[in-house]
Amino acid sequence: MQHVGLIHRGFSSYGNTDFRNAPMWHLPIEMKRRMPEMPLLCDPSHICGRRDTLVAVAQQALNLGFDGNMIESHIDPDNAWSDAKQQITPEVLRDLIEGLVWRHETTNEREFLTALASFREQINQLDAEVMQLLGRRMAVAEKIGQYKKENDITILQTARWNEVLERAIRQGQSVGLSTDFVEQYLAAVHLESIGHQNKVMEG
Repeated sequence: MQHVGLIHRGFSSYGNTDFRNAPMWHLPIEMKRRMPEMPLLCDPSHICGRRDTLVAVAQQALNLGFDGNMIESHIDPDNAWSDAKQQITPEVLRDLIEGLVWRHETTNEREFLTALASFREQINQLDAEVMQLLGRRMAVAEKIGQYKKENDITILQTARWNEVLERAIRQGQSVGLSTDFVEQYLAAVHLESIGHQNKVMEG
């Protein structure tokens, strides 16, 4: 029987500057959710494309429950025939490996499990509240769609969308949310809102 595993090497992305191949962690996380029995390795060398960010990527992979890392090493990295910028010496590789922290997916410690259950219940409650608010938001969007229909107004209002996005980014930053997250979140909400309004238009 053949043993099959996955190697996360990152993905090409337009405009990416931090990595040679953006890690896009949500993709291997989803794969791990769907196929938890399949071994999953990370290739920080291919993701980073340079030496100075190898440690951070390798540690994040372990933090996410990857089964290990594969890292390129060369006795004389600067003179390697390929990918010289991402190669590290065996000595540096040893130090990197020794500095990594391996974590467990769970534990039997009662105190930890009790505290974790409490935090997760808070998350569940907050998620439920967010879903309720999103439902109410879409209900308002449908009313707006009806109003636009009656007045022959287009669904997409670019100026209004820019206003919403700019305000949300400022609000998100004030509570510790990254701009990328706010933009992706609002893009999904906006698309759902357009869908609700379009149904009203067609109805």
